[in-house]
Amino acid sequence: MRKIRVPVFVVGAGPAGLTAAALLAKYGVEVLAITRYPGTAHSPRAHITNQRTVEVFRDLGIEDRVRALAMPQELMSNNVWATSFAGTEIARLQTWGTGISRKSDYEAASPSHMCNAPQHLLEPVILSAAREYGAKVLFDTELVSIRQTEEAVYSRLVDRVTGEEIEVISDYAVGADGAQSVVVRDLGFEMDGEMGLGCAVNCWLEVDLAKYTAHRPGVLYWMAQPGSDYWVGSGTWICVRPWNEWVLLFMYDPKEGEPDLSEEAVIARARATIGETDIPVRVKAVSKWTINRMVARTMVKGRVAIAGDAAHRHPPANGLGSNTSVQDAFNLAWKLAMIVKGQASPALLQTYSDERQPVAQGVVNRAIKSVGEMLPIANALGFSQGQSAADGWASLNELFSDCETGKARRKALAQAVELQNYQFNCHGVELGQRYDSAAIVRDGANFPAPSRDPELYYQPTTTPGAYLPHAWIEREGERVSTLDLVGKGVFTVLTGRGGQAWLDAARQVADEFGIRIDAVSIAHATETFDAYGQWAAHSEIEDDGCLLVRPDRFVAWRSVRRATDPAMELRRVLTRILGTAPRASSGMDAHAETGVES
Repeated sequence: MRKIRVPVFVVGAGPAGLTAAALLAKYGVEVLAITRYPGTAHSPRAHITNQRTVEVFRDLGIEDRVRALAMPQELMSNNVWATSFAGTEIARLQTWGTGISRKSDYEAASPSHMCNAPQHLLEPVILSAAREYGAKVLFDTELVSIRQTEEAVYSRLVDRVTGEEIEVISDYAVGADGAQSVVVRDLGFEMDGEMGLGCAVNCWLEVDLAKYTAHRPGVLYWMAQPGSDYWVGSGTWICVRPWNEWVLLFMYDPKEGEPDLSEEAVIARARATIGETDIPVRVKAVSKWTINRMVARTMVKGRVAIAGDAAHRHPPANGLGSNTSVQDAFNLAWKLAMIVKGQASPALLQTYSDERQPVAQGVVNRAIKSVGEMLPIANALGFSQGQSAADGWASLNELFSDCETGKARRKALAQAVELQNYQFNCHGVELGQRYDSAAIVRDGANFPAPSRDPELYYQPTTTPGAYLPHAWIEREGERVSTLDLVGKGVFTVLTGRGGQAWLDAARQVADEFGIRIDAVSIAHATETFDAYGQWAAHSEIEDDGCLLVRPDRFVAWRSVRRATDPAMELRRVLTRILGTAPRASSGMDAHAETGVES
């Protein structure tokens, strides 16, 4: 049996696994990732890519590549409900921050734009980045079993092509191996929830629908035909590439038998929901899947962490699946990197679970709630399972008629569509995640009370545990985001005019801990200038105050104004976060591992 020794072993090469491998490699950690599959995703699967996730790709250096392959935000605008593409339009909602009332919220919150990046196009880009940074990724390699001791993790693999058996011995491991996770099974991660809450089919199709969609561009087109009502109606069309590549999703009840998935039946269903009996349709692939509601009780056991679908499974409502997975990796990678390099205590790994498990729970709950909140639309339409087509059309005719009942039902429909903002314009859920763990040192302040609905609206704050607010500033003659000053695998001190003591302290404390701390002063008449005053509006500190920002851009600690002894304060905070004591500075000894940018 061949043996491989590696600091970090990643099981799975989906969005979570590939992102973790890419980030770890970028941070200078030797990493091996495997998947039992022969390649990256072979179908669109997940596709909505929110701003926080694009910001991770920005940190990884691949934002431009992702944007090049993705459908841009402006083409994601319209959610359309209709009896068919050619038939009666029932309602429309502007989504993903493209409507007039939400556009400025999304633009003000991030330097990155949402996009529609189908998984089969996105994964190869992350894979390329991982390999460019030095990660090793093996396909057709299956995890057979995994165990751990206090000293190491032992994983048995088999090469699915040659049959060769391999043992990987790693310091740490990441289980990102999906809903049927071997890591979860073998290491006894406990899950709460239910599997198989609903049955669905994805039909990946090529069909030119430009004449029905170019004037009302969007990602989702919900077809609700009278006489056909089960969960989301007759079928939901998901745009893969505008406007000729699609996924037609429909639900079915297995108690009534399995659906006919022959090419002829799929084409017939597609044409029925398009409203054209002879439009050319090419079937690329058909697959079945189930709706689940599962979340791990803990995402860390010993030397092993789980991420992505291995840790949380939920319906695609709100488009949070792959986003949560990528953001898991962003939280986890810097912690593993510092632990492997001896810069942090192994106890830091537990903070990954302490921070991400509540997020996972919240995402699962929100997705399940959004599925339930779609029912009022069917109710407003007057559709019900088992209803005849004639009765369904009669109900629609009444809905649009000039009678008192029709007026009341149209109001109910408008309210039901408005409720969908909690699925399709849920900016606070997408961006407003906050952490509470030993890797956050609170400053005694509470998070600000929300001024608007916290699910719908993101409210920036620098309270420790929150993500660093975005603000446009000018640096060396270029407009950059405050998010571009931080991240990249290192801690950063942010201060302003009067904060020289923090810059000096960062240099000293970085040397003591043997780590790199970037230190930046955002001040007038300097190369890093708050030209628009946006940072002053968001920073919540005085010019001589300080923010300590983690490698994943979350605020670890802040001092609203200059401390009596800045070095002592930074030393105290980093000792608590990293779980290690500073060592005596020895100049050249730590030179390769330390650095301060000012």
